[in-house]
Amino acid sequence: MNDFTKEDMEEALRAITSMISRTEKSKEKFAQGTSQHTLQKNRLRALNIVSSLISKELKESNGMDCYTKEDLEKALAPIASLISKSEKAQKKLAQGTWQHTMLSNNLKALYIASPFLTKALSEISAGKRQALK
Repeated sequence: MNDFTKEDMEEALRAITSMISRTEKSKEKFAQGTSQHTLQKNRLRALNIVSSLISKELKESNGMDCYTKEDLEKALAPIASLISKSEKAQKKLAQGTWQHTMLSNNLKALYIASPFLTKALSEISAGKRQALK
């Protein structure tokens, strides 16, 4: 997307990769079938989708999209939730702490990722992008 520099997208991809790793570890702590496990599973799927979309934009991945309209729609809520929860948590932390810095990086990445998700969804809806599955 033209609004973001290559460096912005690379930073976002690093932060999202880190979020994916932490989410995978967190998911293991919860019993399968619990709401916490499902929440982490949904977040993980959404983070993987936006990671793929950003990678494709950076030309790191020239493969075809493998997400349906439904996949993209389902990814919207977890990304919005992560933004909301991160903003609330960040307000409680002192600036300069590692936690505050981590949340700042995560938020910047999520603000970059969100338009990619919206764009991919609108392209599928308009028939410009073919969904596979």
